[in-house]
Amino acid sequence: MASVEFEHVDRIFPDGTRAVADCSMRIEDGELVVVVGPSGSGKSTLLRMVAGLEEITAGTVRIGERVVNALSPQERNVAMVFQDYALYPYLSARGNLEFPLRMRRLSRAEMRRRVERAADLLGIGPLLERLPKQLSGGQRQRVAMGRALVREPSVFLLDEPLSNLDAKLRVQVRAEIGELQARTHTTMIYVTHDQVEAMTLGDRVAVLDRGRVQQVAPPRDLYDRPANAFVAGFIGNSLDDRGRVVMDLGGQPVPVSGAAAHAAPVTAGIRPESLRLVPAGAADGGAVRGVVEHLEYLGHETQAHVRVATGGDGGVRLVARVQGMPGLAKGEPVGVQIDPDRVHLFGEDGRALGDPRR
Repeated sequence: MASVEFEHVDRIFPDGTRAVADCSMRIEDGELVVVVGPSGSGKSTLLRMVAGLEEITAGTVRIGERVVNALSPQERNVAMVFQDYALYPYLSARGNLEFPLRMRRLSRAEMRRRVERAADLLGIGPLLERLPKQLSGGQRQRVAMGRALVREPSVFLLDEPLSNLDAKLRVQVRAEIGELQARTHTTMIYVTHDQVEAMTLGDRVAVLDRGRVQQVAPPRDLYDRPANAFVAGFIGNSLDDRGRVVMDLGGQPVPVSGAAAHAAPVTAGIRPESLRLVPAGAADGGAVRGVVEHLEYLGHETQAHVRVATGGDGGVRLVARVQGMPGLAKGEPVGVQIDPDRVHLFGEDGRALGDPRR
């Protein structure tokens, strides 16, 4: 096992595209860090540079105490799991697990020990004699993880490993990956575009946008104290003539608590649980008037998409998280109450107001 450190790492492709820009962060020994961001943000490129599958244009990557920029993939002692499993179709599950060990010319006894250990950890012992075509998607993914695990790598790299699974299997295998990491204490870097995976799986989460690291923090800190507007999501706001920060929603000024005056425009972000829906008649009591546009019933909660007029084109859509399955209907007028203590503010540069790095 080992730590992984990026120091001012760049990756520029031959056509001039900068896939990763000035990346600096450290993954500690035994830590599971999830790298999340939209398509094209540089997540997979970052992972492939650790694996040695992508050239490092500038900067330094260390695994443990070794600078690995010039090392081949075989010399780095890392193992990578891809989203398409990449199993050999003509080999059984056992054969797939043994394959990297045969390449290393390990003894039959050592191969048996490693395969049985991986099969036990992943619960695939009864499947070892089956071909990949005889396995379900979740089972194939476990075999792919087992093939990486038998190598006993210093670092485990996972590139969107659950993207080909259905929703139920994603939840199950995600939990299994977390349990596997907890049992083996292997350093893991896990790439995904799924925010739920990021927030539920990682010891810390690294958020990328256009090749740049926006924030690296534990999931709770990332959620409660986003470093900038990209991380948090946002709606527009303005300043009133007394220098207080207010949001102008539907002609209703909404003061923001604890906000210092700023001479430039700022942006506000509000989490769904910081909004409360009330009957439309209550809009005169401090709530903002809106109309329900869409409802997502999730059983334990409902996400209500409410359109609030702002004087601009189309207004603003707010998403409120409501417990249970309330009797709301599409097109129904409602009032939206905003908790002013739970509003996040960001300056013109996108950084959170009050961030010491400003």
